[in-house]
Amino acid sequence: MDLTTLQRLPLWIGGKPVASTTSRYGEVTNPATGEVIRHVPFATLAEVDAAVQSAAAALPSWRSAPALRRARVLMRFRELLDADKKSLRALITQEHGKTLADAEGEITRGLEVVEFATGVPHLVKGEYSENVGTGVDAYAIRQAVGVCAGITPFNFPAMVPMWMFPVAIACGNTFVLKPSERDPSTALRLAELLKEAGLPDGVLNVVHGDKEAVDALLEHPDVKAVSFVGSTPIARHVYETGTRHGKRVQALGGAKNHAIVMPDADLPFAVEAIVGAGYGSAGERCMAVSAVVAVGDVADALVKGLAERARRVTTGDGTTDVEMGPVVTCAARDRIRGLIDRGCAEGATLVVDGRGISVPGREQGFFVGPTLFDHVQPGHAIYREEIFGPVLSVVRVDSLEAAIGLVNRNPYANGVALFTRSGYAARRFQEDVEVGMVGINVPIPVPMAFYSFGGWRASLFGDLHVHGMDGVRFYTRGKAVTARWPDDGSAAPGFHMPLMG
Repeated sequence: MDLTTLQRLPLWIGGKPVASTTSRYGEVTNPATGEVIRHVPFATLAEVDAAVQSAAAALPSWRSAPALRRARVLMRFRELLDADKKSLRALITQEHGKTLADAEGEITRGLEVVEFATGVPHLVKGEYSENVGTGVDAYAIRQAVGVCAGITPFNFPAMVPMWMFPVAIACGNTFVLKPSERDPSTALRLAELLKEAGLPDGVLNVVHGDKEAVDALLEHPDVKAVSFVGSTPIARHVYETGTRHGKRVQALGGAKNHAIVMPDADLPFAVEAIVGAGYGSAGERCMAVSAVVAVGDVADALVKGLAERARRVTTGDGTTDVEMGPVVTCAARDRIRGLIDRGCAEGATLVVDGRGISVPGREQGFFVGPTLFDHVQPGHAIYREEIFGPVLSVVRVDSLEAAIGLVNRNPYANGVALFTRSGYAARRFQEDVEVGMVGINVPIPVPMAFYSFGGWRASLFGDLHVHGMDGVRFYTRGKAVTARWPDDGSAAPGFHMPLMG
């Protein structure tokens, strides 16, 4: 691999870009063209340690800074991020492949978490009770955990990091971010904007790398908490390794999100919603709909509507006026095509085939067109596995009860949606379905920033979800204080259980 002609990305340590001394590099490609556009260093163990030590050195002064001062840095960051939105979305599209509109939407959802985090003076206020015993007061406070780390996926290079570090640093922690090596440039730009916003050096650091860097963060004694978003096997590894080394960990894994369509649903609305949720961002969302559950006699009309709309989805370079761009890598494209092949071999009905798509002028790009299967069975690979591509699988069932049972038996439990006009069906569904995020006539039920994001079962390892109040709880530790200030010299030893009142 020629490292002499293309840009080598730096690390970000101590508030400035740092050239890596590693001998290991990865390729960053433009998915629309297949062209290698820059190289990303895989940080050495010494460089990971340097980033952690930078965060540790910055921790005492940042942790002791007033919460309002920390919030004001994030307010300025929010303004800079909003002003830089167009150039940032272009960077995301170049390295990830999603459309410009989708990239801008991702940035906006990340901004919402920044806005939430600016309320940290209120979020960490604590509690106070006067005179819980004679002359005794009690209060609870929340304090920063310490040095935190975030390991983020390729599919949201701006939004997912902003699910983590704004809340963490608002609460007084310092942070080391390990972004995906597939589209790492966005993380560096976010670090630059935070520097411009007045964030002290060392509070946010960025290291690139693969499993070696991840494990170094998970095992480092000075890292106290780790957030992760990615596939379930890696999430399990992150959770087990991190907790074994004494860290608190939230690790969000994979998904197999269902959309259940009832016979009374507004069918044109459901079709448009499901197509957007299934094929948007080329299906590379952890909340993408991949399994459509048709209840009763709605199935034929639903499949017909989905097929007609899927064939009209425009696919191409994300910088042009299209609805769907390429998938992120050649390997991802080949894996998706292989799963489509398996779906056909296992007996599912291929209604719309996206394997043969070719985009004029972008023949070397990593494109897979919208794909639709009907008569999919739970035992089929296209139903069992997280495809992470533009493939919708229709499963037919007879009743809402059967649909809920199907969802609840799936090992993943990230998101689910129900399309219906029945309030009774909706209420029963949200009560009985065993999934972390539920949508009623909303295909991608990603909570707003002041709520928390996370699934159940194999979609989440750890007790706390991301952002919202769970994020504040994750990045802080509670401390209870009981205080007395005697002034009459009457204190005497007590050998019984202390009582109040």
